[in-house]
Amino acid sequence: MDISRIFNQVLVLFFIMIVGYVARRKGIIEKSLNKGITELILNITLPFMIVSSFNYEFSKEMLLNAAKLYMISLVLHLSLVLISKYIFYKYDENEKSVLRFAIIFSNCGFMGYPVVESVFGKIGIFYAAIFNINFNIFIWTIGVMLFNSKGEKQNFKKAFLNPGLISVIIGLILFIFSIKLPFAIQKTLEMVGSTTTPLSMIIIGSMLAEVEFKKLFNDKKLYYITFLRLIVVPLITLTLLKLLNYSSFLLGIPVLIMAMPAAANTALFAEKYQADTNLASRCVF
Repeated sequence: MDISRIFNQVLVLFFIMIVGYVARRKGIIEKSLNKGITELILNITLPFMIVSSFNYEFSKEMLLNAAKLYMISLVLHLSLVLISKYIFYKYDENEKSVLRFAIIFSNCGFMGYPVVESVFGKIGIFYAAIFNINFNIFIWTIGVMLFNSKGEKQNFKKAFLNPGLISVIIGLILFIFSIKLPFAIQKTLEMVGSTTTPLSMIIIGSMLAEVEFKKLFNDKKLYYITFLRLIVVPLITLTLLKLLNYSSFLLGIPVLIMAMPAAANTALFAEKYQADTNLASRCVF
């Protein structure tokens, strides 16, 4: 895909985000609506989009690429877990937990899927869903442990029973066994799933409308984590995968997802476990 097309696709996402920003500033989107649409995306539209993206005839090549992406994701996430332990050692525990979470977990859902879809199309969602399996598992295990070393039993259940992972499992079954859903069901999945990208961008724009931008530039920690999250991590990912002679999906999808800002869950987890919520909310943007 040529650069101009990629630029135009991302520009479309940016304009949709502006729509959400303006709607929030004008009071058209209220905070309660924000929460409702977020739940709609996470529990319905995104899982529908993921399942519909697996509507392919079984292919050994696609399965092999999926397995490689899963392993790349596993290595990258575990490496970040280890490295983050040392690069943030100077900070106090409340700040350290937030910064480590922000560097390990990117916004692969709200921002990752729309960007990947705009660059690679429907098959990009197929591969991104495989890449994000580790995110869905680790965020409820390692992610919780960063804030609460004791962990919680119910979180391990969420690690394997969340909509994101369940939709991937259903999709894999359909793909491996070449199961074709009835036209009406497949079309429903596709139509509802197709709303994920515009809704996600509108919600991100709405969230940005609540950010006090002056405060974003007063903390050196934010410059540090932003530089690591948006520049260093994707550059290292790109370099390592280039050295391994990976290209196309195997190169583009990991780099794009690793180049996303910190996961929105950063602020949610910080609030739940009484960490530095002020820092966490600013890290997300």
